[in-house]
Amino acid sequence: MTPLPSRQPPQKRLAIVPAYNESGAIAGVIDDVLTNAPGFDVLVIDDGSTDRTAEIAAEAGAIVIRHPINLGIGGAMQSGYLYAAENGYEIAVQVDGDGQHDARHIAELLGHLADNPQLDMVTGSRFVTSEGDGYKSSASRRVGIRIFARVISAITGSRVTDPTSGFRMTTRRAIELFARDYPHDYPEVEAILMMHAHQLQSAEIPVLMRSRTSGVSSISPTRSAYYMVKVLLAIFIGLFRSRPNVELGDPAPVAAQSSL
Repeated sequence: MTPLPSRQPPQKRLAIVPAYNESGAIAGVIDDVLTNAPGFDVLVIDDGSTDRTAEIAAEAGAIVIRHPINLGIGGAMQSGYLYAAENGYEIAVQVDGDGQHDARHIAELLGHLADNPQLDMVTGSRFVTSEGDGYKSSASRRVGIRIFARVISAITGSRVTDPTSGFRMTTRRAIELFARDYPHDYPEVEAILMMHAHQLQSAEIPVLMRSRTSGVSSISPTRSAYYMVKVLLAIFIGLFRSRPNVELGDPAPVAAQSSL
């Protein structure tokens, strides 16, 4: 009698949603992910909110971790990666809690990882192409993003167009890395340098982003120049920062997007 082929257990996938006072948007974000990426669990990191973000997230079907105080986006994301690492998730995607990220693109991020097994992170970029009419932030912020992109592209030797995008999907190896050591000051930008320092590869694909559905950005147009100088300083300090020697496992295959 011919033995039946063994079936691999389904790949565990997690959407990490950092949120601070996003009671007006969080239910819609969770519904967007559950509808358009049904193979993903949703974890909301309530980063010290003073409104009903946590309660609304739980009612909408998300797993919720509550921080007693606000740690910032870096601290929130590290909590999410720690949860992913400790609970056996193979894929994690960051989806911001303000409604800007369109969960319909999650299948594209997953498909790009599946088609390029050498990658450990893929980022949704607003600037890979000039096509489309999605939200791209203010002109002053776009200037800063271009400067960051050129600096990071020169450091890593790879083309980076949207270093401040938080719409990112990572494999198990990157989950393990970020669970142990994740930048807290300017995490989106510095995380790319961390990947490079640990010889993990990343890439970008084009996405459209929406205007935020609630809340206000912490970086106003008048603060953009100050923010740009601080980020550039953090980038160069980060080049000399000593980091833990994280032992990462061999790359695991990513299931094709058709099984989302």
